[in-house]
Amino acid sequence: MKKTGMAKSTAKKLMGKMLAPGAPGFGHVDVATVNRREQRKLDQALGLVPFATKLHSELVQQLEAGAKARDLDIGDFITEILIKGLSA
Repeated sequence: MKKTGMAKSTAKKLMGKMLAPGAPGFGHVDVATVNRREQRKLDQALGLVPFATKLHSELVQQLEAGAKARDLDIGDFITEILIKGLSA
């Protein structure tokens, strides 16, 4: 590999580390980093199950606005809406 190719590769690696959530040394101070495996174990202990679905962008914008208005995480906001909708 040429010298310029090596420099590009190194720069891409550095950018990837900088963009990673909770990357140490890049503006994050004492942030407890939890990798995906640990997060999955924590979620399973809480009884959480991943549930993916596709929604129209307008609906997602409404959900985000509602969550922001109530100062909630979007997951918590959707959980409340589903519980209210299913109990009705």
